[in-house]
Amino acid sequence: MRHFDLVIIGSGSGNSILDDRFADWNVAIVEKGIGPNDAYGGTCLNVGCIPTKMFVHTADIAGAPDAGAGLGVDLERRGVRWPEIRDRIFGRIDPISEGGRQYRAEGSPNVTLLTGNARFTDVKQLTVQTADGTETITADRFVVAAGGRPVIPAVPGLDQVEVRTSDTVMRLDELPSSMIIMGTGFIGAEFAHVFSSLGVRVTMIGRSGRVLRAEDEDVSARFTEIADGRWDLRLHRKVVAAEKVGGQVRLKLEGPDGEETVEAEELLVAVGRTPNADLIDAAAGGLELTDDGKIAVDDTQLTSVEGVWALGDISSDHELKHVANHETRVVQHNLLHPDAPISSDHRFVPHAVFSGPQIASVGLTEQEARDKGVDYVTSTQDYAGIAYGWAMEDTTGFAKLLADPSSGLLIGAHIIGPQAPTLLQPIIQAMHFGLDARSMARGQYWIHPAMPELLENALLNLPLG
Repeated sequence: MRHFDLVIIGSGSGNSILDDRFADWNVAIVEKGIGPNDAYGGTCLNVGCIPTKMFVHTADIAGAPDAGAGLGVDLERRGVRWPEIRDRIFGRIDPISEGGRQYRAEGSPNVTLLTGNARFTDVKQLTVQTADGTETITADRFVVAAGGRPVIPAVPGLDQVEVRTSDTVMRLDELPSSMIIMGTGFIGAEFAHVFSSLGVRVTMIGRSGRVLRAEDEDVSARFTEIADGRWDLRLHRKVVAAEKVGGQVRLKLEGPDGEETVEAEELLVAVGRTPNADLIDAAAGGLELTDDGKIAVDDTQLTSVEGVWALGDISSDHELKHVANHETRVVQHNLLHPDAPISSDHRFVPHAVFSGPQIASVGLTEQEARDKGVDYVTSTQDYAGIAYGWAMEDTTGFAKLLADPSSGLLIGAHIIGPQAPTLLQPIIQAMHFGLDARSMARGQYWIHPAMPELLENALLNLPLG
């Protein structure tokens, strides 16, 4: 039984822990990597943030004819070369993934790469099923960064249908003429934008009455209104059965008006993700789990077992790459400096939805502030009210801010519209460094006429004394 100084489970953000300071550590990295969809480098690189945004940018370009019409420019999309789009994206990503694997397997003399399915079989003991057999390893320290996976709901007949998930839909052989998307969260919203912009007829199905219902209520309501004009939106629906009929996927739905059916060439299931704590049998390793199946950690990312840390989607409330990267830096420090641990800072975690339109958010939504009894004031500024908004003829976008009426400090910001994630960044900075709204608005120049004036006006509109 081989023993290591450190075992890292997962090759995503966990892979970034190792630098020159670990050169004299005996380290093992365990990555499943034996299935057809497994690749080195984690979710973000292979099936998440990076490839999806490369598809989103392509979709934005494909949507130019629609945008041009309102500006007096007649454009035409003459064709979409799906294999070329797909192969351009993965022609960049796949070599990066394979290069990372080769580097760890061949270029890191103190690192052993074990490829196979791993499960805890005792405290600080891991059994790995590789292509060559089974090996059990132990270590003084573990970092669990094994991520999560798409959820497939229990719908009768769904196991008889070829289901696409966010892990597989980007590698379709051909662009379908129609697609059903189950799910109204950020994954569904982004892929609906991608495929509809490329000419696919999209039907979106959701159990609630809004798309992106976790966003601020005004943002969610506006996005739902826009989505209803872009896609065949079926809300307040429950999927009760699935079948394959003549090359089409057919779903039976129950809704306000009774039963109905929808059909399409492809079905994308995007109803959420679940942590991989069960796949690695974290409980057998003595690791305490939360009610939603994640590995419980304290603010230093330490689990219930001394010497075992967890980070990223398998433990975090925020399933976001920038959060996983932050937690990686915290774990890295705490591995090297166990007597002077630092804590993760999850106070102001932003997120973005790269759909059409884009959305970005940080801090409290208005409904959260209300539910928590937080005292706040709010303001909204439309894109249509700034000069650059006139240039774009944007009639739906806006920025919404929430602030503490006593201190003037920002407690929430929500933007829906062009370049929302980029526009949000100064707000994130202000919240992190305690810059109040009045100082932010009047203590600096704002380029005119540029889109950041959206924030300037929203800040000035806050009813602060």
